[in-house]
Amino acid sequence: MITTENLTVSYEDDCLALEDVSVHIEGPAIVGLLGPNGAGKSTFIKAILNLITYSGKIYIDGKENSADKGQIAYVEQKSQIDYNFPMTVKECVSLGTYAKLGLFHRPSKAEWRKVFEVMKQVGLSEFADRPIKALSGGQFQRMLIARCLVQEADYIFLDEPFVGIDSISETIITNLLRDLKKSGKTILIVHHDLSKARSYFDHLLMINKNLVAYGKVEDIFTEENLRATYGDNIFLGKES
Repeated sequence: MITTENLTVSYEDDCLALEDVSVHIEGPAIVGLLGPNGAGKSTFIKAILNLITYSGKIYIDGKENSADKGQIAYVEQKSQIDYNFPMTVKECVSLGTYAKLGLFHRPSKAEWRKVFEVMKQVGLSEFADRPIKALSGGQFQRMLIARCLVQEADYIFLDEPFVGIDSISETIITNLLRDLKKSGKTILIVHHDLSKARSYFDHLLMINKNLVAYGKVEDIFTEENLRATYGDNIFLGKES
C-alpha cells in the first residue's frame, strides 16, 4: 500500500504544485490518476519515487520513504524519451533487470530468458533486434511496459501510456494490466481521456493540486467530482 500524509510540493518562485494531499492506496488495483493539465499528476508520482523535493510524509508498505530496490517500476511520458537512442528493443527491455542486478552487472541467461518471455507477452518477439526508433507509438509503449514486467516490481507507475497508440496496443496493454492486478500488483496510471475511465480503471484518484476524491470508479466518477476537478466547463464524453 501507498500512503501520503499532507504531501506538498512547490517549485521555483513558490509555485504550488501539490498541497496537503493525504491518501491511502491499497492494492492490488489499477488506479487512474485524473486531473487537468498542471494539476500535479506527474508531480504526485515523482514525489513517491523520491525524484523531487517535497514536504509531508510518504509510506510504502508501512515504511516511510523507503521503497526497496526495484519495488517500483516507472514509465515516464513518451515525449520525455529519446526515440533515437542507439539501442535495440531487447536491450531496452533488459534494462528492467538492472534494478536488482545493479548497473555494473550484465544480465545472465536467466534474465535474458525473462526478457524474451515478456517480449512475447507484449507481442514484440519479432522486433527484438530492431532499433527502438523503428517501433510505432503503440509498439514503443509496449516495449516500455515489457521493461516494467522484467523488473517484477510490486508497484508500476505509468505516465499517460495510452496516448498515441493503436487499438491493438491498447488491447494488449489493458489485458496485461488486468493480469498484473490479478497477480497482486498495484498500477497507478496518469490519464487524461475521461471517456475511458470506467473501462480502464477500478479506482480513481482525482486531484487538482489538492485531493478531490479517491475511491472505486462507480463511487467517485460523478459529475460533482468531475466539476470539482476540472471546473464547470468540462465536456463529458460518452464511453466508446
